[in-house]
Amino acid sequence: MAAPQKKTRSTTQKALIRSALESETRFVSAKQLHRRLEDEGASVGLATVYRQLNALAHSGDADTITIAETQLFRACAQSEHHHHLVCERCGTAVEIDPPSEDWMRQIAASNGFEITHHIFEIFGLCADCRAAG
Repeated sequence: MAAPQKKTRSTTQKALIRSALESETRFVSAKQLHRRLEDEGASVGLATVYRQLNALAHSGDADTITIAETQLFRACAQSEHHHHLVCERCGTAVEIDPPSEDWMRQIAASNGFEITHHIFEIFGLCADCRAAG
């Protein structure tokens, strides 16, 4: 019976982590999400949070970016490739349209490159964080 309980616990923890991430409107770190889950009374280890968030990112169910050497996550409902404008202070994100594919190909070609893939995120401070100083 130990194996089914472990699987049930893992499934329960996975669901808790997914639900917590889906309720966030901004990018959050594994530590921030772990702290929130603990504050809500959930018993889940930080390593489990990291593992589950990375699994969600790998499956395409979460976006991930790195700011100041910290990996951040945000639930992603879109199945297509997309891009963000991200606040470096609070993690607020807005989905944006990138420059055109033609522009990217032209820039690459003019510099002797052939595009294999791209990552396009713009970082800055949102209006609330700028106002807060």
